[in-house]
Amino acid sequence: MTAMFDLLLKGGTVFTPNGPVECDVAVSGGRIAALGNFERHAAQAVHELKGLTVLPGVIDSQVHFREPGLEHKEDLESGTRAAALGGVTALFEMPNTNPSTLTAKALNDKLARAEGRAWTDFAFYMGAAEENADKLAELEMLPGCSGVKIFMGSSTGSLLVEDDESLRRVLSSGRRRVAVHAEDEVRLRERLSVIEEGSGSEMHPVWRDVETAVKATKRLLALSRETGRRVHVLHITTGDEVALLAEHKDMVTCEVTPQHLTLSAPECYERLGALAQMNPPIRDAEHREALWEGVRQGVFDVLGSDHAPHTRDEKEGVYPRIPSGMPGVQTLLPLMLDHVNAGRLTLQRLVDMTSAGPQRIFGLAAKGRIARGYDADFTVVDMGRSETISSYWLASKCGWSPFEGMKVKGWPVMTIIRGETVMQDGELLKQPSGQAIRFQETIPPQPTD
Repeated sequence: MTAMFDLLLKGGTVFTPNGPVECDVAVSGGRIAALGNFERHAAQAVHELKGLTVLPGVIDSQVHFREPGLEHKEDLESGTRAAALGGVTALFEMPNTNPSTLTAKALNDKLARAEGRAWTDFAFYMGAAEENADKLAELEMLPGCSGVKIFMGSSTGSLLVEDDESLRRVLSSGRRRVAVHAEDEVRLRERLSVIEEGSGSEMHPVWRDVETAVKATKRLLALSRETGRRVHVLHITTGDEVALLAEHKDMVTCEVTPQHLTLSAPECYERLGALAQMNPPIRDAEHREALWEGVRQGVFDVLGSDHAPHTRDEKEGVYPRIPSGMPGVQTLLPLMLDHVNAGRLTLQRLVDMTSAGPQRIFGLAAKGRIARGYDADFTVVDMGRSETISSYWLASKCGWSPFEGMKVKGWPVMTIIRGETVMQDGELLKQPSGQAIRFQETIPPQPTD
């Protein structure tokens, strides 16, 4: 025996930058040491993975974990626990907490809260608002910051940048890619008259219509060109936007969610009611098919869950005062593996949108691919395993999923983060040991005395 490694992954089909390869993966010091045949090599731990598929660790670049301020819905421990059980190794958390993440102090508070409690690696968006617009160039460079998030439609507290002048100020401050929720706030206010107190959630896509999304995206693209700032448009829902974004790929990247690829109106509202209500809304099957065409044509760069939990009690309120959002971080991969098995996309395309895409867009350091020197982050899946998404498996505090009862083919069986096996066969191992994600453009942490 030669060369003692910390961990060996043996016999699996490994998705490398060269495509799927049947090989072993050696890990030392939390990083990938080599790929090859290590039959004659020793390791402190060995996983025999014959018949299984080893993907680069799945990165979910849009989650809402509600801490601080709204921990009854979710917190950093429960949210990352759900993520690890679902095969996710790293994630970016959104700023619409209470208080909102608008300052270095608020960011550092979140980083401190995650220490010793997060099961996955993590980073946090800095929210854009009137009060910090001129400071964002400095704030976005802080360690643990995944970039800046803009809400063009209403959100928590002061997290709203609705007019062009305010958007111009935000886009002119800083250089990292800005993530944007693109719904036009003025149009939303104008269209409130189309809904009535007590009408059902089926009116959600009528109120927040296609033009609400398209108008905001057009405004954003014009200001992106004017300011020279790269933007990332979140949770696209319309075929109109797919066509528009395809014409601006030199400046813009974009995201699609599993729920917008899986659900469609009116069926989802008839079956799920307010549990299907999110922003932007689930739309009809014609728009869903246009999103799939965007996946096939390579328009979408990233797949994000937009995990946004609310309790069942909150979802049983009176529309339009029912909160929008649904959980999704734990079901992201099972849903998409089922779509792979159904022939709607390839596993290589899924890898591109869940690891290589986030790394490329946001500049993650040493993550996003299975290659020598990169962090040893792996999501091991059984492509032939069928399971039913059930409540006992779900870890989110909200306690429900719109996909409960759905049978899927393809299942995460192991989550490995920096060489540590965090989840195996549906069981979490050891203790939470997630770390802040490092980015190529941010300043390194300063040494302490």
